[in-house]
Amino acid sequence: MRAVDLIEMKRDGKEIPAAEIKAFVDAVVHKEVPDYQAAAFLMAVYFRGMEPGELVAYTDAMLHSGDTFSLKSLRGHYKVDKHSTGGVGDKVSLTLAPMVAACGPVIPMISGRGLGHTGGTLDKLESIPGYRVGLSEEEIEGAIAKAGYVIAGQTGSLVPADKIFYALRDVTATVPSIELIAASIMSKKMSVGLDGLVLDVKVGSGAFMKTQDRAQKLADTMISIGRAMGCDVRACITSMDQPLGVAVGNANELIEAIEMLKGRAPADYAHIVMTLGTEMLAMAKKISNDDAREELERAISSGRALEQLRKNIEAQGGDPRVVDDYSLLAVARDCVQVVAPRDGYVASYLCETVGKAGCILGAGREVAGAPVDHSVGLDVLHKIGDVVKKGDPLFNVYYKDEKKCEEAQRMLLESIEISDNKPVLNDLVRDIRR
Repeated sequence: MRAVDLIEMKRDGKEIPAAEIKAFVDAVVHKEVPDYQAAAFLMAVYFRGMEPGELVAYTDAMLHSGDTFSLKSLRGHYKVDKHSTGGVGDKVSLTLAPMVAACGPVIPMISGRGLGHTGGTLDKLESIPGYRVGLSEEEIEGAIAKAGYVIAGQTGSLVPADKIFYALRDVTATVPSIELIAASIMSKKMSVGLDGLVLDVKVGSGAFMKTQDRAQKLADTMISIGRAMGCDVRACITSMDQPLGVAVGNANELIEAIEMLKGRAPADYAHIVMTLGTEMLAMAKKISNDDAREELERAISSGRALEQLRKNIEAQGGDPRVVDDYSLLAVARDCVQVVAPRDGYVASYLCETVGKAGCILGAGREVAGAPVDHSVGLDVLHKIGDVVKKGDPLFNVYYKDEKKCEEAQRMLLESIEISDNKPVLNDLVRDIRR
């Protein structure tokens, strides 16, 4: 079938045979289809969607467009992972992986970098001196053997089709497509042969999914893809109406994650970590959620989860002393506070604006591949519903550049609403879909 015939079928809402989808994806990867035809296909999908069989075929074709990790040494072990759709202050993986690995399952986590208002797990880990995220398959297996888990970046040979299609989606206004988002995420996650996957689908002002309906549709779509490909998938739909925890940045988020493994964490952050960890462990060990939660709590109270983190840092080339000595991390020394302009309740956040303020400081990036400054960032000092007085600190801003700091302060003041009326709070975990 010619590319134009396939585009025409999708434009007219017809179902494309799986073999034709595979041939099309292969042709795109081998540059036998010009970008304008690949872009036309994406736009047709954006408007027409995909049938379940088409979507599984498309995801599978992307998955097998390059190398996959066999991870032979892990055969017989239950491989489980977690994926977040992105948010502000979302350092969950940094705590979750060592906590769950301390209880037995192995976690081969292929993670990403921050872009736009959302932070990236790899950027936060690279705050650690020497920490390496660009690992070969052999190094991934070695790190898991030492620490029970690994957090690594996508190699150039893994799912190359996704890189091509994502670049086209970014410039053709097709990024919001539920089907294309789901296929992109699942093709990368399936590249390490997972047995189980727990999804953290964010919804709210700081999430890509702004409404509950879209978040549920994305969750259900990814669950159906995973199960069709032989992976057990569960999804937690969680609120991103305000930054998670206190810290927003890189090194400061890493510190907050380590603190949870020491038994000290903001309540909202601890709640999300324990919810996702419970689902992961219950799935991997075929135990009840109550038993899973008890195991995770013991892993923290006994210090085993913290030791698991030390082992991982050492296995990936980093300096494990950072776990006990935060002075080894780069943290900007200059700090200014943004204060409340009036009395009232913290009523809401434009959470995406908070994330963008962090980017302005240098903690994030607007263009893929740009460097980040691990030392800068901010603290969000109040949660929705808190009472504040005029002059109370709302944010701590850690900075290096005065002009950038001034712009970030302006954005942060715009991001927070203070009201005379006490707000109604959304549930932090809105739904769990299994």
